[in-house]
Amino acid sequence: MANSTNGGPPAAAPAGAPTATGQGPQLNVLAQYIKDFSFENPNAPRSLTPTQQQPSINIQINVNAKPVAENDFEVELKLEGRAETSGSLLFSFEILYAGIFRVLNVPQAEVHPVMLIECPRLLFPFAREIIATAVRSGGFPPLLIDPVDFAGLYRQRMGEMQNSQPTPTAS
Repeated sequence: MANSTNGGPPAAAPAGAPTATGQGPQLNVLAQYIKDFSFENPNAPRSLTPTQQQPSINIQINVNAKPVAENDFEVELKLEGRAETSGSLLFSFEILYAGIFRVLNVPQAEVHPVMLIECPRLLFPFAREIIATAVRSGGFPPLLIDPVDFAGLYRQRMGEMQNSQPTPTAS
């Protein structure tokens, strides 16, 4: 077994562990969890009968982040959805899926975009799977939500915030 004391290559550090020379940006997932989850199938068993019409599916996505320690942040990914056909609700769901993330060596100006773009990008596949499983368990084909452009959502949100700020007027 080679190590740095006998001239061999240095042993690799465990994934996510800081290295002596690795002062680059780091984003670590410390925990992830369901904070709130609801699935409703209010018209069962009637809603489970096959129809020729494709349901209309509406999904809303929201992301929030807040600090929990000096370099640690809780990021919440909220997905709400409903499927309807002929004005009748087939099912609805709401999930608040969150994670604790540690951000190191990231310039302060870039922390906000990391929290609202990269962190939800890491959480999304897990929330998507929970929703697909719940919809399938509710008697429907699994709902596989398309990938989300969190960078686009971030730009849209920042644009809306800038447009909602009052513009100064000259007196």
